[in-house]
Amino acid sequence: MTIALHTVFDSQNDRIIWDVGHQSYVHKILTGRYEKMNTLRQWGGLSGFPKSNESIHDAFDTGHSSTSISAAVGLALARDLDNLDHSVVAVIGDGALTGGMAFEALNHAGHEALDLIVILNDNEMSISKNVGALSAYLSKLRTEPTYSRTKGEIESVLHKVPLIGDKIARCASWMKEKIKYLMVPGIIFEELGFTYIGPVDGHSVPELTGVLNNSRHMKGPILLHAITQKGRGYEPASNNPSLFHGIGPFDIKTGSIISGQSKSYTEIFGEFMMQQAKVDPRIVGITAAMTSGTGLAKFSKEYPERFYDVGICEQHAVTMAAGMAKAGMRPIVAIYSTFLQRAFDQILHDVALQNLPVVFAVDRAGLVGEDGPTHHGLFDMAFLRIIPNLTIMSPSDENELLDMLFTSISINGPSVIRYPRGAGPGNAINEVRKIIELGSARVLREGKDLAVLAIGRGVNLGFDACLILEKRGIDAALIDARFVKPIDSDLINDLPKEFEKIVLIEEGCLAGGFSSACLEKWQESSYFPNVLRLGVPDAFIEHGNTNQLLANMNLDAEGIVDAIIKHWDDFNRPKQTLELLSVRKN
Repeated sequence: MTIALHTVFDSQNDRIIWDVGHQSYVHKILTGRYEKMNTLRQWGGLSGFPKSNESIHDAFDTGHSSTSISAAVGLALARDLDNLDHSVVAVIGDGALTGGMAFEALNHAGHEALDLIVILNDNEMSISKNVGALSAYLSKLRTEPTYSRTKGEIESVLHKVPLIGDKIARCASWMKEKIKYLMVPGIIFEELGFTYIGPVDGHSVPELTGVLNNSRHMKGPILLHAITQKGRGYEPASNNPSLFHGIGPFDIKTGSIISGQSKSYTEIFGEFMMQQAKVDPRIVGITAAMTSGTGLAKFSKEYPERFYDVGICEQHAVTMAAGMAKAGMRPIVAIYSTFLQRAFDQILHDVALQNLPVVFAVDRAGLVGEDGPTHHGLFDMAFLRIIPNLTIMSPSDENELLDMLFTSISINGPSVIRYPRGAGPGNAINEVRKIIELGSARVLREGKDLAVLAIGRGVNLGFDACLILEKRGIDAALIDARFVKPIDSDLINDLPKEFEKIVLIEEGCLAGGFSSACLEKWQESSYFPNVLRLGVPDAFIEHGNTNQLLANMNLDAEGIVDAIIKHWDDFNRPKQTLELLSVRKN
């Protein structure tokens, strides 16, 4: 498909938009980035998604699904306003087409009768030989320039026949519509104003090239339906396309996954769902096209009647959960932090406003590494914290995650548990679950020189930093906040009384996040402590290894220690510390 596109279109002049971007790797290879493909998704290397500042051939940055057609509509409208004549093409997968935004864009494009091409990359269906032969013939017929011209000429002649011409034309038009409903497989797109072409073989360069060559000269919006096979050419991927959709390290010869020893937070969440569903018939699992990614694959098989994958429809998922909660169920909505952004209004208006007991299991909270700025979950604490009635928790280890999930089911209102990608510290899991007192922090380490107050993965980073500080003669206390909302008001207000220096650590944006909540609480109580806030700056963080990204922002253990010592010059530092800082700076 990509070869055919680059054969027919000039990506420096024409606009090709890839939805979401996983489809764009061959495009990158063909547009001057072949030699850099070994740097893909690495710090300082190529992005895993289209990126316009990476190449002139990338027409639009896409990371979240279902946006390509809307972007194409905007590009086509701007082209027409500027009286230009280049082509605009959106390539969208069948999964992305489940997003409501895609249908909004299709509806508008059809209304505007824009000249653009939407290629539906469909790898869920298969072409039978009979249907393929018929559709190939119909596609060729409908894209031939003579077809449109002849059709128009016949209608014009019929209307000119005296007395009965208009009646014959109307009858012919009526018959054409009835036959179209029987013969045209893409009638829904036709009704939206598109000319539907296909299905075509998405692995045939000659067939695709021929259809695209004709389509680019047609007027109005075109939808080209191409059938492809996910994982084609690599047997492990074609046998397990869901697993290989977004794959981590694996053995290329066998396809076996290379994973660490510790269970991930995602796996632990999935196990909790299985266990809790056994004892609580109200539990239902909801996700938006991320069954495996959120750890709900086993749950979906064990409790199919209580599992709902709504497709790439986060807004619908949240409001549907609100409806189920209203009817007495306990829906648990598992969505990545970056995708939960798409359902902000539904959380506010449909869940929180009615104070409904919906549990949000927010996976991939914090840095996600190689997926980069479109997928980092750095904003959820800030945008969720402003919503009334929400309880927001973030665990620092495996047991806290389970206890927070257990606690959330007991809350008669909406709750959020945000947890990072990957594994926790590897603590042994307790058999007995407990309900955590809402808003309660816990002191993990006593100290007298300064207090480190952290949330989520920041607690583990803070713990390692405290050990380093101890070796340098600085005695630091460590507090696990556990709750973003409500925060532990008593503990927060006691800290300035006991410590002259307070460090706040969060793996999220500093603007409006956890540390902002602490500052607000101190301001309300007229406390103005000496505070160092460590978190993500007001910027989009690029892709790369998570440890590398943390180090770049002074959020790894060494970086936290450096920031503390540089911020407070009154610490008695040995000469070797100064030398270490100098080496690190260089």
